[in-house]
Amino acid sequence: MLKTTDLQIAGMNGVHAVRAIETALVMVDGITLMEVRVGSATIEHDGRATTEALRAAIAVAGFEVTDYREEKRGLRVIPNPVTPDS
Repeated sequence: MLKTTDLQIAGMNGVHAVRAIETALVMVDGITLMEVRVGSATIEHDGRATTEALRAAIAVAGFEVTDYREEKRGLRVIPNPVTPDS
């Protein structure tokens, strides 16, 4: 099951900060998709990218996570799908 973590990040003030955080996050295992913007990031991962690992990577880049929100996401299951032959 994929998870999404939304991070609020202090100290970002331009494109160079976005690139620095993207470069740091590439080293975190389990990330499948990331969107980094000035002041925040949304990370989709398989569960291995813990909040602690994300915070540590961002700290290495010189920034601080001030808040976060995690959400589990799963695929919706359709109980009895209608097929063309039905």
